[in-house]
Amino acid sequence: MYELRHLQALDAIADEGTFGRAAARLGYTQSTLSQQIAALERTVGGAVFDRPGGPRPVRLTALGRLVLDGARSVLARSRSLGDDVARFHAGDGRIEVGTFQTVTNVLLPTVVGRLRSEHPGCDIRLFEDEDDTPDPGDLDVLFLDAPGSDGVDSTLILEDQHVLVARRGDFAAGAVALKKLNGIPMVALPAICDQGRVEEHLAEHGVAPHFVFRTADNQAVVSVVRAGLGCAIMPLLAITTPEVDDEVVLHPLRGALPPRQIYALTRGALSPLAQRLVAVAQEHGAELTRAGACQL
Repeated sequence: MYELRHLQALDAIADEGTFGRAAARLGYTQSTLSQQIAALERTVGGAVFDRPGGPRPVRLTALGRLVLDGARSVLARSRSLGDDVARFHAGDGRIEVGTFQTVTNVLLPTVVGRLRSEHPGCDIRLFEDEDDTPDPGDLDVLFLDAPGSDGVDSTLILEDQHVLVARRGDFAAGAVALKKLNGIPMVALPAICDQGRVEEHLAEHGVAPHFVFRTADNQAVVSVVRAGLGCAIMPLLAITTPEVDDEVVLHPLRGALPPRQIYALTRGALSPLAQRLVAVAQEHGAELTRAGACQL
């Protein structure tokens, strides 16, 4: 087994030319350094230095040159690893984050911008997928509108109220009762994640809209509502301000429709950067929750 300190000793002596100068550079006594080289020579099965004695510099043997080439490669990788570990603990490592439309559009621009300002050397990779699997898998953090499964830590990031998106004039101003949605044409997101829970809730209250179109694109939902194909129930943060104009209005819903809850799902010990991302997401999520409540 090659010990790192033995390879460091070999490298220092080759650079300095003598055991004495190498020992001073490494902070060892000369006898300690000699013992380390002797241990290395036992490991490799031969002498790594010719020792002419006196003040003359030592010379690498053929075996010593071979071992030194490998030693310097190992030492370079060790230094690189040390730098990577230091960056990790300083919050400048790499994290992989799972996201979906609302989080990508509304939450992450502020969160990622703040993290990159705090840690310019950080490496944040985003992966977007409309999936209702409550497990982060190999991701450091997964944002999902449901809590995690067993063994997964769930941190509530924000609560998002549902609204009715409709053409202006299709409903009287103000809140709309859920029962008025029974049988009417409706545009919707795919019946997974939060949308699936919304439809289950409507069914429990005897409300059965007539779904005429489904799309995974939030903007497309609003565009089709504007075209007159039907109304839609959507989380407020899924609707960006430019999509709402004089033709489209947002109505609060009167009835027991629970808010959409968005969580950060993680598993096990987090890196400092991942911990900071979740903390900043909580801070900004609270701001978005308050803003949504005020808007309604």
